[in-house]
Amino acid sequence: MSAFDALRQVRAAIFDMDGLLLDSERLVMRAWSEAAQRLGIVFDADLALALIGRNARDSRRMLAERLPSDYPLDALLAASREIREDIAAREGVPVKPGVHALLDWIERRRWPCAVATSTARERARAQLARVELMPRFHALVGGDEVARGKPAPDIYREAARRLGIAAGECVAFEDSEPGVHAAIAAGMQVFMVPDMAPASSAVTCLPVSIVASLDVARTRLEALHGYNPPP
Repeated sequence: MSAFDALRQVRAAIFDMDGLLLDSERLVMRAWSEAAQRLGIVFDADLALALIGRNARDSRRMLAERLPSDYPLDALLAASREIREDIAAREGVPVKPGVHALLDWIERRRWPCAVATSTARERARAQLARVELMPRFHALVGGDEVARGKPAPDIYREAARRLGIAAGECVAFEDSEPGVHAAIAAGMQVFMVPDMAPASSAVTCLPVSIVASLDVARTRLEALHGYNPPP
């Protein structure tokens, strides 16, 4: 079956959250920088970029492996969380362009949809509720609810299970490389909307549709499934 034909078989949608539904990755990068400044330490922005798409457990492990043993990692993590929450509360976290139009189209198709995010469930639920997106999803799986984080397929498989739809009949929307690998490993069709970094050569060779925005993804799905709902 070609990728074109596989997209025709789709009947559910699963979304990443940070950098895909919410324009939150820039806020996270800002929080890392401000936390390092507060503590008077150096933190490499490229290292922060490598954490995008990872859950808290895996992010901490990666940092511990790459930073000196005497680095104040726990203090950095605590400060960045505090600053991130302060910025979000004070300034809000914008919804990414095209989200509402795509969700409107999905609702017209009567597809169930879920969020599969590396962020912990309760924090993700609160963030989605704050921007009034939570009621639009039938299920939410957080990074603290699965044994292995992205790029392992666990979170996408669990999201499909909660929707009651076979993974092969789901389309996933991602912005990060670990997320793309996770969704493909789960057997899903994948749209990637790069956010903080362009798609790497390791992604461009995969069976993934790389698009500039969720609006482009929607128009491609409309071309396959039509604009109006089925009778």
